[in-house]
Amino acid sequence: MGVTSRYQEAWEGFWSEAPQEEGGVFWDSEPVLTAGIHLALFEPHLTAPDLPMVDLGCGNGTQTRFLADRFPRVLGVDLAAAAVDRARHADPAGQAEFRQLDVADKSTAEQLHAELGDANVYMRGVLHQCEPADRQPLVDSIATLTGERGRACLVELAEAAGPVLRGLAQDAGGPPPKLAPVFAHGIAPGEVADAAVPELIRSAGLTVLAAGSLPLTTTECRADGTRIELPSKWLVVGRGQAFTDPSGTP
Repeated sequence: MGVTSRYQEAWEGFWSEAPQEEGGVFWDSEPVLTAGIHLALFEPHLTAPDLPMVDLGCGNGTQTRFLADRFPRVLGVDLAAAAVDRARHADPAGQAEFRQLDVADKSTAEQLHAELGDANVYMRGVLHQCEPADRQPLVDSIATLTGERGRACLVELAEAAGPVLRGLAQDAGGPPPKLAPVFAHGIAPGEVADAAVPELIRSAGLTVLAAGSLPLTTTECRADGTRIELPSKWLVVGRGQAFTDPSGTP
């Protein structure tokens, strides 16, 4: 079972109307500020860097193209066909592959694993935008894709991002221009408890191999010109020995 049709239609509408220019989408930051930082945390835990890399929720492919410069085969996957069309258009040299897939669907994930074999996975900011019922199936699919040898790097908004986003949405002048379309299309970031993500991972049969906190950079600025950053959590997951951070939170 995949995501709801309402959810898919919301994303199709968003990407169909999103600005074409670079950085026109709230989370579409330059790779040096996003995937580049995450990759530095992810690479030390890759036991098989030659595996295919799957960018789940690739959007218009900005981060996917960055990954394609560093790994032999990179596949960007997104629920919205409109996003995949943009990603392909922005990659005329064909550095990466792009497909429209609902990876929360078990059979889709199984078919992709049958094609690719074990894969490494990068996913940024997807779980907190999922409807609650879709979160466990999505993480289960990540477990399917990684198999025995792959690793996944998951970056999600922390609980502390909730008050920041609510403050931006309730500003007297309305939400920032790049954030307003997210709310307008009904895909406003949801709130996932910090402790819920490790539970989803454990339920999928994976373990947290490394974890930490860092700000997630957006493309939007505040009235004073400073870039908006949102608190986030990053985790590297796979099959292996569990990690516990100094605070005791896995």
